[in-house]
Amino acid sequence: MTDTTSVPVTENSGGFAGTIQYWLAFIFIVGWTGVIGGGLAFQFLAWEYPCPLCMLQRMFMTLAALGGVYIVRKGMDGVIEARDYMVGWGMAIVASICGGFAAWRQTMLHILPGDPGYAGAFLGMHLYVWSWVLFTASVAVIGIVFTFSHSTAATAIPASYRTVGKLAIWLCGAVIVINLVAVFLLEGFHWKLPDDPACYQIFHDLGILKGGCELPG
Repeated sequence: MTDTTSVPVTENSGGFAGTIQYWLAFIFIVGWTGVIGGGLAFQFLAWEYPCPLCMLQRMFMTLAALGGVYIVRKGMDGVIEARDYMVGWGMAIVASICGGFAAWRQTMLHILPGDPGYAGAFLGMHLYVWSWVLFTASVAVIGIVFTFSHSTAATAIPASYRTVGKLAIWLCGAVIVINLVAVFLLEGFHWKLPDDPACYQIFHDLGILKGGCELPG
């Protein structure tokens, strides 16, 4: 006769080493949110209009951050199960692989000698090249996390850790909303962004500005 008695899950904090995955999820939230925020700074302060591939990369950055949000949000309840870590990191690694491909694609479009690239650069590299580097690094980091997952995945999260996690989630949410508004300003009442945006189309659609902004037919 099969014993169907369920085995209770024991909470294990594992000390600081046990909370490494929780803190890494926190870093994913803050880190990717900061990268998106940096792109927004280039957009609004340097008047660098992001192209469709740029926005696609931001979307995958958002998904990678949301993978961290999933883990941290579960930790705010006090207990994180192993499957919660897997779901969160699964979202992050899919986002990092797909985002890395989008960044690689944009890099290859400007790889020929003499090509000035799209928009400005930061510390000698264009933003999409930085994006490719960061997405690739994220895949490597998640792989390392999986390798040591047994000793770094605590089930019990101290209450003091949950407060900073909540702040990170709110920060991420705010940047996501700002990015959505930025997309709407660029795209206006159209189905897609132009390959090389030249203005905030919404102001032309509303008749506030006249001329100087062409969208593909």
